[in-house]
Amino acid sequence: MKAKVFRMVTDKHICPFGIKSLDLLKKEKIDFEDVHLSSRDEIDAFKNKYDVKTTPQIFIDGKRIGGYEELVKYFGRKTLKQEGTTYQPIIAVFFSTFLMSIAFQWTSNGVLVYSDVLKSFVAISMCVLAILKLRDLYSFSNQFITYDILARKIIGYSYIYPFAELFAGILMLAGFLTNSVAIISIFIGLVGSVSVIKAVYVDKRDIKCACVGGDSNVPLGAVSLIENVMMLAVGLSMLI
Repeated sequence: MKAKVFRMVTDKHICPFGIKSLDLLKKEKIDFEDVHLSSRDEIDAFKNKYDVKTTPQIFIDGKRIGGYEELVKYFGRKTLKQEGTTYQPIIAVFFSTFLMSIAFQWTSNGVLVYSDVLKSFVAISMCVLAILKLRDLYSFSNQFITYDILARKIIGYSYIYPFAELFAGILMLAGFLTNSVAIISIFIGLVGSVSVIKAVYVDKRDIKCACVGGDSNVPLGAVSLIENVMMLAVGLSMLI
């Protein structure tokens, strides 16, 4: 079995899928010829010749298989590409922030107290989630206002929300302005919880959550509700 890989390799761009295609062929122990398309003329001529819109294009024993994704299917493999709705982004955030909270508490106190770990976990999670929202505030706002009951009435709240979440998380970690932070957390958690319950469990809407940014495919549901309930619970515990 012999493969031939036509991929884009220019001074300004090297196709990542071409590199992945070569790696997959190596893993499958397939001999291959690596053909570089190094100019726009070469790329356009190749696409016109084989009537394709993208590169790389892989041929095995003279038969065109297609691009990288087709090559993956050809060998019966899977990729980590996220398709459709997925909880992967929010799981990644919570898993990482939980470990960070344990490390933070151990370094600070030399002992792990459940309530302190939970508090720092919520605080760090708020900071990380706020950063993800602030990456593209416009996209976050567009997705957030589709289900948040306050943001739908006051659009400006959708732009303020990530900043409030960030500063509340930072102040919670620092132990400053405890009462103010508690009130912010309670407010955010309460409005968020009511919004999720109404959108998902009352209106039965199938929509995406903006919790990790406006471009996510995380479904709005139980995980989003738990996130808001945790903020509400920690805020109440701080205030009490």
